[in-house]
Amino acid sequence: MEAGYRGRFAPSPTGPLHFGSLFTALAGYLEARSRGGQWHLRIEDLDTPRCTPGAADAILRTLERFGLHWDGEVVYQSRRREIYEAAIAKLQRDGRLYPCHCSRKALEPTGPVYPGHCRGKSIDLSRPHALRIRVDPAPIVFHDRLQGRQVWRLTEQCGDFVVRRRDGIHAYQLAVVIDDAELGVTEVLRGSDLLDSTARQIHLQRCLGLATPAYCHIPVLVDRSGCKLSKQTGAPAVDGRDPGPVLFALLQRLRQNPPAELRRAPPGTVLDWAVGHWHLERLPPRTRTVIMAENPDPLEERPP
Repeated sequence: MEAGYRGRFAPSPTGPLHFGSLFTALAGYLEARSRGGQWHLRIEDLDTPRCTPGAADAILRTLERFGLHWDGEVVYQSRRREIYEAAIAKLQRDGRLYPCHCSRKALEPTGPVYPGHCRGKSIDLSRPHALRIRVDPAPIVFHDRLQGRQVWRLTEQCGDFVVRRRDGIHAYQLAVVIDDAELGVTEVLRGSDLLDSTARQIHLQRCLGLATPAYCHIPVLVDRSGCKLSKQTGAPAVDGRDPGPVLFALLQRLRQNPPAELRRAPPGTVLDWAVGHWHLERLPPRTRTVIMAENPDPLEERPP
């Protein structure tokens, strides 16, 4: 048991919870509970134009139906803008930021790595502008508990990246770093689609003098065509009317080998078994795992 373990689940309220998100939530919950630790919930609603009214409450209700009860109060990023702006002010005082007029459209021909057009230039601050943080060629090395040793060079991966957008919204990378540090997260367990964000977040942690948590990136669920299950790809919402069989199927996808008698058990019974038998190392060190998608229900067909 590790009473000091603290994990989190951080969905964006751009729609109802789908199976890919529930897969990650379940893994994070089981990892925390199996280690005698805490599991917290954060709603990442900073990007207000993309948020769907009522989605945050719907996500909370779905998690509750599946027995995935979190610790403490729910954190809403939209209520923490002053905290993020204080971090921006510190980075500015330290000379780590610079304004940038470049639009996404103007940068399309250069690809994913920002070429530094505005770095070192005099910028008209009366015009809308983003704020970018400077990066350097030194590699960022970290160990991922499932993916192994990672070596990333931000100058080759992304270049100087945005921490506050042209519309004034604080960037995901900045908000996540501050929120995880304030909550005291000891391990960030999330989908492997976010693996390439980790080096940027470690860079920000170092610039802000914050501790770096452990990282564990698990496979993401994809359909038969190889597309990651997400709201953007039209992943269906989780149906919470019969949560036990869904939890059972997700445990199968997590390679936990639940016994057949749990297939129709209530969620509390399924989770009690899963906490006591959880082995994260059974997950493959792959970034993706295929689920059955021949049926409208993206989980495997259940017996009558």
